[in-house]
Amino acid sequence: MTDVHSKETRSYNMSRVKSKNTKPEMLLRKELFKRGFRYRLHDKKLPGKPDIILPKFKTVIFVNGCFWHGHEGCRYYTIPKTRTEWWQHKITGNIARDSRAMDELIKLGWGVITIWTCELKKNTLEDTVISILKNIKSNCSQ
Repeated sequence: MTDVHSKETRSYNMSRVKSKNTKPEMLLRKELFKRGFRYRLHDKKLPGKPDIILPKFKTVIFVNGCFWHGHEGCRYYTIPKTRTEWWQHKITGNIARDSRAMDELIKLGWGVITIWTCELKKNTLEDTVISILKNIKSNCSQ
């Protein structure tokens, strides 16, 4: 099966995909800030460059796109029908890299929270934020 876009169009589309300051990430940051949390962003010194770093709570948050990070069982995670093998390799690599970063952060004593973009939809946002707050508090009490 061939791509429905020309090589130039596909290249342009892919160049527009952001890796930081995405809408879901901004939404979560706004919710945390509203609740009094202050944080740092995308610290290159930490494994995996976490999206949100809460130094006071020694906790990091990754906001993962369901497609790009292979959210199993999610309706937003489907392998494209074109270049299937390439996409599977790409996403498997992302998952492995995420796992290595998480292991390294845990070894360094950080609490790690992974949030999927599907958890930041209007109907689930409040529950997700409450879950994050509970997770942060449990990280602090350890």
